[in-house]
Amino acid sequence: MENVIDVLQERGLLEAVTNPLIKTAATERRLTVYAGFDPTSESLQVGNFVAIMGLSHFQRCGHHVVALVGGATGMIGDPSGKTSERTLLSEEQVRFNQEGIRENLSRFLDFNHPTAKATIVNNYDWFRDFSFIAFLREVGRHFRMGSMLGKDSVRSRLDSEAGMSFTEFSYQLLQAYDFLHLRDILQCNVQLGGSDQWGNITAGTDLIRKLRGEEAFGVTLPLVCDRTGQKFGKSAGNAIYLNSAKTSVYDFYQFFVRVDDADVIRFMKVFTFMPIEEIEDYASRMAVAPEKREAQIRLAEDVTRRVHGEDELKVAQRSTAVLFGESMDGLNATDLQAIFADVPSTGLVAAQVADQPLANVVADAGLCKSRGEARRLIQSGGLYLNNRRAEDPDQRVAVSDIVDGRLLVLRSGKKRYHLVRVG
Repeated sequence: MENVIDVLQERGLLEAVTNPLIKTAATERRLTVYAGFDPTSESLQVGNFVAIMGLSHFQRCGHHVVALVGGATGMIGDPSGKTSERTLLSEEQVRFNQEGIRENLSRFLDFNHPTAKATIVNNYDWFRDFSFIAFLREVGRHFRMGSMLGKDSVRSRLDSEAGMSFTEFSYQLLQAYDFLHLRDILQCNVQLGGSDQWGNITAGTDLIRKLRGEEAFGVTLPLVCDRTGQKFGKSAGNAIYLNSAKTSVYDFYQFFVRVDDADVIRFMKVFTFMPIEEIEDYASRMAVAPEKREAQIRLAEDVTRRVHGEDELKVAQRSTAVLFGESMDGLNATDLQAIFADVPSTGLVAAQVADQPLANVVADAGLCKSRGEARRLIQSGGLYLNNRRAEDPDQRVAVSDIVDGRLLVLRSGKKRYHLVRVG
């Protein structure tokens, strides 16, 4: 097996380690590594996918992996990288979100691997009966205010107008105890997280060193940011979710198709298992013909296939082709709404559409200024109904033309789309 630290480094997935000896340890023995996921939503998103890829690389290199769903810490909220305190979630909402996250993780981690097994745990299981007094006596007394106040995640918030509550300030103690507890019950000796988790991770390695006299390791991954430099996430308002109910498969696919040329090779290394040699080949091809966007399309295909499956990838590809005038056959109204989410739309009642002259519908929808203009557009061959050219100026809209009884797609020329919502 390859050394996982070398793999992470080669793919641009290694930000820092708490101790360089982890590279030797990863060669000499099977490690147990964990990463935490706060249940602030019922779906993980692209920002979390970096940690999932990190866990996957550890498992592929023969190590045990643990995915921690933060049922307890999720009710507090990690202040790392945040400018204000999160809205506290109810216990019921956290439980609901946990189930969605479990489903997400099951797509990527092998829980039936014969040697390098994956496990899911919930820190609410060990925190729910831990009294506040007992926690302060057993855990809190091992932390010093000076070092806690010196953490970047704390300093930046204390200097802000919003400040930091004691609830958030205590978060690093809870995460540190998670690491200690997992060391005791699962022999976990590595914590994996984003670079903004450095303070929380080192709090855990320090606690294990103090209470168990052992060296534990921390590994941080680089944060993946959007083109403005902001990391992807729910609180930042730019999350791309792994659940199709929150981000359609088409939008998910398009997110990767639209990746900037400056980012696509890095994203290939981070989000796929493609061999480095193949990625470098795409880099060479992109340098010659960037307009073909071959690297972006390959990236989108790979990631969408692993997240949503082959069938959903095909739907996303067909949906993309629709924007270039290809057939809409087989796509439902929900698919079309996702595809045309950004184009102008008009709501018309069914009586204005079904069995009505197409020219009338086009004018009523506002694609043309008048019915006469709509007829002339049809006569010139420039009007399309559901991506099929309309040839008869007296054509009527059939009930079968209304997709799922809800939508019509009109197009003038090559690119001017208009969606008709039938109610």
